[in-house]
Amino acid sequence: MNSQILPLHRDLDIVGPAREPALPIGAILVDAGRLSSDEAERIHDYQQKVGLPFGEAGISMGLLTDEDVRQALARQFGHASLSPDAGLGQDLVAAYEPDSPAVEHLRGLRAQLMLRWFDNDAQHAALAIVSPGHGEGRSYITANLAVLFSQMGKRTLVIDADLRRPRQHRIFGLAGKVGLSSVLAGRAGAEAICEIRQLPGLHVLPAGVLPPNPQELLARPGFQRLVQSLHGAYEVILVDTPPAGAWADAGTVAARAGAALMVTCRDRSSMPRVVKLSEDLREFGVAVVGAVLNGAGAD
Repeated sequence: MNSQILPLHRDLDIVGPAREPALPIGAILVDAGRLSSDEAERIHDYQQKVGLPFGEAGISMGLLTDEDVRQALARQFGHASLSPDAGLGQDLVAAYEPDSPAVEHLRGLRAQLMLRWFDNDAQHAALAIVSPGHGEGRSYITANLAVLFSQMGKRTLVIDADLRRPRQHRIFGLAGKVGLSSVLAGRAGAEAICEIRQLPGLHVLPAGVLPPNPQELLARPGFQRLVQSLHGAYEVILVDTPPAGAWADAGTVAARAGAALMVTCRDRSSMPRVVKLSEDLREFGVAVVGAVLNGAGAD
């Protein structure tokens, strides 16, 4: 698939990322620094001689471990599976614990979102993740859904539009100094979007420096132009937001995205606030594509 260059505004172009073709396992391990080229060639020769798969041949020669092979296979098949020293936040259970019950529930949510929103129309690329209060799991849900969509081969972008208490830069191990606020202020361009190399197909636009006027920045036409420009470069855009009960930002962001997923938390969310948020979003003209009951209890 060819990359697309889409004008964001007159000073900024966004280049749509192309997914890399799957590499042989030997090339993956050499690229990761786990094998030298000579060692990979020795394994290949031995593999041909004994008729074993490359990974098993490398293990039998003492040049590879089971974990080396598991990580290489995960990358080859586009299945994010991180080692404990990957440098990303432990909130990314979809990558660290892909076989856990919590991740299976998230896969079910992903399937519902594909049917209800993303597969319905090519323009249905953006989805705001909202909740009425603090500590209800918006950032957790956003980040893990992004991992799962990228595992499907979807070009996926996380935008951290929580310009109050952002978390995506910490979850994905980013510096977080340049991000959405700088783009909206005209002080940064495409370089603010960070590729998450450990998770192929996934990019993050962190919040950046916290501005003194987040509501006004998000309400300006620039934010809507940004989201519209990114539609052609990414198949899934998930937008994290601050708690709607505390600030009006979430409604503004959801209106620009066009749709919202509502997150609630067991034993924490207030039902009257949930109902009010749903009503407010509909008044904004936002399609509420679903609601999820989260038990994680963290933004």
